[in-house]
Amino acid sequence: MLYDIIILGGGPAGLAAAVEAYDEGAQNILILERDLELGGILNQCIHNGFGLHTFKEQLTGPEYAERYINQVKEKNIPYMLDTMVLELEDHGDTKIVHAINQEQGYMLLETKTAILTMGCRERTAGAIGIPGYRPSGVFTAGTAQRYINMEGYMVGKEVVILGSGDIGLIMARRMTLEGAKVKAVCEIMPYSNGLVRNIVQCLDDYDIPLKLSHTITFIDGKNRVEGVKVMQVDEHLKPIPGTEEYIPCDTVLLSVGLIPENEITRDADIAIDPRTNGPIVGELRQTDTPGFFACGNVVHVHDLVDYVSEESVLAGKGAAKYLRGELKTDANFETVNGEGISYVVPQHVCVDNLEQDLTFYMRVRNVYSDVVVNAVIGDEIIATKKSRKFLPAEMVNFKIKKEVLEKYPDGKITFRVDPKEAKK
Repeated sequence: MLYDIIILGGGPAGLAAAVEAYDEGAQNILILERDLELGGILNQCIHNGFGLHTFKEQLTGPEYAERYINQVKEKNIPYMLDTMVLELEDHGDTKIVHAINQEQGYMLLETKTAILTMGCRERTAGAIGIPGYRPSGVFTAGTAQRYINMEGYMVGKEVVILGSGDIGLIMARRMTLEGAKVKAVCEIMPYSNGLVRNIVQCLDDYDIPLKLSHTITFIDGKNRVEGVKVMQVDEHLKPIPGTEEYIPCDTVLLSVGLIPENEITRDADIAIDPRTNGPIVGELRQTDTPGFFACGNVVHVHDLVDYVSEESVLAGKGAAKYLRGELKTDANFETVNGEGISYVVPQHVCVDNLEQDLTFYMRVRNVYSDVVVNAVIGDEIIATKKSRKFLPAEMVNFKIKKEVLEKYPDGKITFRVDPKEAKK
């Protein structure tokens, strides 16, 4: 059977892309999910705060996922669970997806187009190389979250968390509510890497100390974690002699970054942006290889699942356009990371494919106050994004009107941090 679209991943990105592609007229859609149920990471995120942008109400993670799962089932979009994708092959108009599961065994699935929605994974203790032994009691924050929220296991009683990403902050609260004592959250940077609302709701409300410019320099214990050595770091992130503190604990949770899952993407020779570690994409999330689309955390790590859904709608729309032969391939603009900007998505834009205003997603390099982010073509500022403060932890959503982009010839759009007084 030749599918129109195969979607690699049944999390929030894959579900939203499937629903949109179906609504745009695509037929024979198949979702492949390696877990035992649809919904992805949302199934273990039992806290609320999801859905304010998409559904205009506060939902828990499972509730948010259920909204899309129900739509998939209502539209009779088929899916395979407990199915692992191993490889992608590009044969021009036809793509081959290598997948395996217990029921069908090894499968070669043919499709006209594929949407990559594999999400991201956590950086582990081995990736950051903390000195010490290899005792039990060291977990990534997401692993601990799954154990507690889905498997019913308590991972520890006295906890130190390294990293102030959103998962780590949320788990500080979750561990506290389950009766554990969270002794500290240590963050090597001079600012938190989580949303401000999570710092307030998960740390401040429970009197959990946040130690900025601090890191764990040694994990003590041979069989089980017995404690950690924590030191302050300088502006070069090097430990400062004489600042060592020993904190007794039996558990260490790591919230030290997320990495887009792109091994399959690289093996398929789809171009990767080294700044995002995700595929280079266009305005409808088309990659540089015709017929392959990508969206969600596999492209770049998002703060909110609502933005994942927003981006995935574009991928579903783009795949449907590709199937109809309506997707234009010549980009009008490339995006450029200017002063103070870490990355911008999408990396290129074909204005002819736009049906509405276009949102660019980006992150700043440092904490900035009393500045704006400007979009510049040539010497002209075409749009400005204002905020009381810009933080690396909070993604900047920068919308530019379609009619503004249509006014300019082909070229480059530079996004940069400027003083407030910069003039248009």
